[in-house]
Amino acid sequence: MRRVIVVTGASRGLGRALCVELARRGHLVHGCGRDGTALDALQRELGGEHRFECVDVTDAAAVAAWAARVEAGGAPDLVVSNAALMNDPRPVWEVPVDEFARVVDVNVRGVFHVARAFLPGMNARRRGVLVNLSSGWGRSTDAGVAPYCASKFAVEGFSAAAAQDVTRGVAVVALNPGIIDTDMLRRCWPESAASYARPETWAPRAADLLLRLGPGDNGASLDVE
Repeated sequence: MRRVIVVTGASRGLGRALCVELARRGHLVHGCGRDGTALDALQRELGGEHRFECVDVTDAAAVAAWAARVEAGGAPDLVVSNAALMNDPRPVWEVPVDEFARVVDVNVRGVFHVARAFLPGMNARRRGVLVNLSSGWGRSTDAGVAPYCASKFAVEGFSAAAAQDVTRGVAVVALNPGIIDTDMLRRCWPESAASYARPETWAPRAADLLLRLGPGDNGASLDVE
């Protein structure tokens, strides 16, 4: 069955790879990101029926307007809130104030804005799945990444609480994608990042899991195996 699927952070990394994989499987994909050049390239690659727009998830009004445009063309069955930033690894007392704020803005407020924009329609229809991408660092910690850990622990808590707000038939899920060789990982582990799977290898496994999700998964905290 063809589904309407929304992915944030679609211009690079996991988001881009997931959009390509889901489109390859015949689903209609709407994506957003901040890199217009990369999104234009993705639009050309996947074709005109899919839609990719420049949207900053930290801008609540922009996210709400984008969600309205998406829903005007068909209610989304699945929304994947993937957009995220990583801080430059350093001790917490050396983290610039504006860097911490930016990580929280994208990784936490962005997830909230997407949920706030899309969940009312899902609730009204009593159908739909919202997946908020978490991290292993949303359930454990390491030195040097306190801002990122704080943001992803928040995603886990937000998702579990939001799952208790939604109507029957809707699911909110936190998903740890695993350790993937992305630009974000290379900022933390430049020497070892290449030993992990690339996003293109990860995407089919992630898509398998995402497309299986339903109301029975509401409130779950899952991992891409």
